[in-house]
Amino acid sequence: MNIAAKGQPNQLAELGQILNKFTILPFKINEIESYDVIFDLDFDDTPEQIQYYMELEGKLIVVGAVKVQLEEILAELGELPSCPIIGMNTLPTFINRSLLELCALNEDDKSIASAILSSLDLEYRFVASRVGLVTPRIVCMIINEAYFTLQEGTASREDIDLGMKLGTAYPKGPFEWSKEIGLEHVYETLEALYQDTKDERYKICPLLKTEYLKGFSS
Repeated sequence: MNIAAKGQPNQLAELGQILNKFTILPFKINEIESYDVIFDLDFDDTPEQIQYYMELEGKLIVVGAVKVQLEEILAELGELPSCPIIGMNTLPTFINRSLLELCALNEDDKSIASAILSSLDLEYRFVASRVGLVTPRIVCMIINEAYFTLQEGTASREDIDLGMKLGTAYPKGPFEWSKEIGLEHVYETLEALYQDTKDERYKICPLLKTEYLKGFSS
């Protein structure tokens, strides 16, 4: 089985860890017909690349679908793909896990994807196809609340991280986690969630926004 992947170095490294029994080829557009499975890990940031996959047949396409909703992208195109396109939580730190978080457009795509992913020895769970999926919604919201707590002067970053780990048994504190995920991903996920839901829980803390913007000016 020919497996190809594209994405950021940290994403590709995580994918390599869960597919360590297989050879992962670097994605090349001129060789797209030769691949059986394609992992487009940074699809969230370049969703226009869906055009490459629309007419492919007999393939499985797995794309990052945290900041975008596949149904919305396809609705804008006004057509359906010829092969299954499955969404996945591909934010850094969420790929190399015992259970992949996936979403599918329909039951047929889910069935096809399940057979292929199982042949790759991957464990997975399908969740509703929505912006943010499940885990990113929760983690990014916790990080956002931690920034509000810091902004109000209630506690330091170190104390908040320690309190979360000791009090909730989280593997990482919210500031530690935001650094490993990448603050740009946290910000963009929260922004996508707020635009999708208008839920105040996802309204970005001003301090988080400021630090995100400083990342582009420093």
